[in-house]
Amino acid sequence: MVTLTEVEDEHFQEHPGAQYEDDEDYTDTESEISNDSDFDAENETFAERLYALRDIVPPQTRSWISDSVSTVGSRAWSIFSFGSKATWVITTSALFIGVPFALSYNEDLQYAAMEQEYSMRQQGGDMLTAGGEEQSTADKVTAALAAEGQSGQAKPAL
Repeated sequence: MVTLTEVEDEHFQEHPGAQYEDDEDYTDTESEISNDSDFDAENETFAERLYALRDIVPPQTRSWISDSVSTVGSRAWSIFSFGSKATWVITTSALFIGVPFALSYNEDLQYAAMEQEYSMRQQGGDMLTAGGEEQSTADKVTAALAAEGQSGQAKPAL
């Protein structure tokens, strides 16, 4: 069986019924559980409502939730960090390898175009200088066109 014993504070035993100046500052209405009359539920934010639920959720559950959120945040940060580093490596590698390759490929295309232009000029020069000296340039072009199967006669511009 439990026996209750009232224990009086030493402060009150020395001066019973005495009122101190500091006692006026402390009243029962200043507690955390006080009922504020100016409370407006419509202006309460979602975060404030979640914070108010902290006393309803047991401490073990709160620590589990906190640990879970911390773990998820840590892993998300790790994935983001790895992804950004991988993107940096891939991008810089592509620039270091891709840009010189593109420039050399473009240079090769220019060389091929120059060789084709040179060979076309060579063929054009051979076509114009082919045959004897007694033919005019217009006759040589007409003969070349006839050899290719194109009809028409080349006439001098003047």
